[in-house]
Amino acid sequence: MPTPAHSIPPFSATATSLAAPVSSSLSLQRRRRLFQLGFFALFLVAPALDWLRFDLNEAQLWFLGQRWSLGIDDFRAGRLSADEAAVSILLRAFLPGILFVAAFMAVAWRYGRLYCGWLCPHFSIVETLNQALHRASARYSLWDRRPTPRADRAPQRRWWPLFGLGCLAFGFLWSITLLSYLLPPAELWSRLLSGTSTPNQARFLIAGTLVFTLEFAFARHLFCRFGCAVGLFQSLAWMANPKGMVVAFERRKARDCRSCSTPVFPDGSACDGGCPMRLNARNIKRMMFSCVQCGQCLSACETSQGAQQRAPLLTWQIGADAVAETLRQRRAELDAERDTPRRARAGTLPEEL
Repeated sequence: MPTPAHSIPPFSATATSLAAPVSSSLSLQRRRRLFQLGFFALFLVAPALDWLRFDLNEAQLWFLGQRWSLGIDDFRAGRLSADEAAVSILLRAFLPGILFVAAFMAVAWRYGRLYCGWLCPHFSIVETLNQALHRASARYSLWDRRPTPRADRAPQRRWWPLFGLGCLAFGFLWSITLLSYLLPPAELWSRLLSGTSTPNQARFLIAGTLVFTLEFAFARHLFCRFGCAVGLFQSLAWMANPKGMVVAFERRKARDCRSCSTPVFPDGSACDGGCPMRLNARNIKRMMFSCVQCGQCLSACETSQGAQQRAPLLTWQIGADAVAETLRQRRAELDAERDTPRRARAGTLPEEL
């Protein structure tokens, strides 16, 4: 879980401490990647270890290596009364589900789409494919209007086949893993390797691989933003909480953004270039609906400003500090709206307006 801004050690502008912010940024992203890798491995092995899967052949739920029974079979066999069966269903189905959803949404209410940025296996693939595509085209998405150049790499055509193979491999891995949550993994893999998969299994794997391959290649960001119910409900809970954790921008020092530069993004806008969801990190909260709290914008800003012996302009804020940030954003919007007619009459509107 990311560390709130108020608990991050204060930035020191002395030359001897310049390594501290950079080290902090690297440590944050290293921890996030470890969380992602660990959860991705758990996602792959959970069915094989019977930690979580529903066996369609037996109509049996497995959880943490144990058969998870609701008592329906015992009720049919006369070993449980109707009242006892109802209590068993309540305690072993509805109550755990409600508690899990409540805890999950409570985290989203306070921290936003933390699951997406720190655990989600799909988002781990999104970031991996982003890097492969950028090495091929200097773009993080096929739909980017402009490239995002980086000083440490130049586009190389040899990466295009690797990007395509990556989409195909992840598409197949995704489809067979999801199927293993419904069928015994040992039987599924043995049939696959021996070429004796059932027609239904083969159809599911072919269709699933095709769909996921196309999604990873063309719509992985769109799915994260608009197609994922888990991400959508996290965003809705977060947006409803004015005290939820936000990326705050020190607008009083906005001029320092003009000299934003890092070894990776020497042309500026390091925070925008580092965002895997293709968002403007300095934007207001209502424009950051799909932010996954990965912290890459903060790391890029910390590196850029630290190289110039300045404190970072982007920080995580939560609670009353997040409310204050939202109020500042709203006040800036109102000031801009009032100032626009006056500047229009004076003919001093910026070109982008």
